[in-house]
Amino acid sequence: MSADWRAARVEEIRGLILGADAGIVEEVKWRKPSNPDGVPTFSASGLVCTLETYKDKVKVTFAKGASLPDPEHVFNASLTAGTRRAVDVGEGDVLNADAFVELIRAAVALNESKD
Repeated sequence: MSADWRAARVEEIRGLILGADAGIVEEVKWRKPSNPDGVPTFSASGLVCTLETYKDKVKVTFAKGASLPDPEHVFNASLTAGTRRAVDVGEGDVLNADAFVELIRAAVALNESKD
């Protein structure tokens, strides 16, 4: 992960994700030479989301985002993907924390309903 503005955003988002449900587990997956730090993943009864940094944004990709209610329109990326949806957060963007936490909770509930 980067040490600039993105690091602070990642920590903010990580806190929201982990605070949304006590059963969420964070792991790092998909380490490779081009990405030695790997990708933080968050799971609860299945994959909930991933958290990645890019040059101009922090991206949270919800594995089953297309199946989640999003009345506050938090999703702003991968909107036409068949299964996933994402939230891109730029340096100056405001993230609706309450609505984001509700998306996390909905993703956990969806995973648990598939058990």
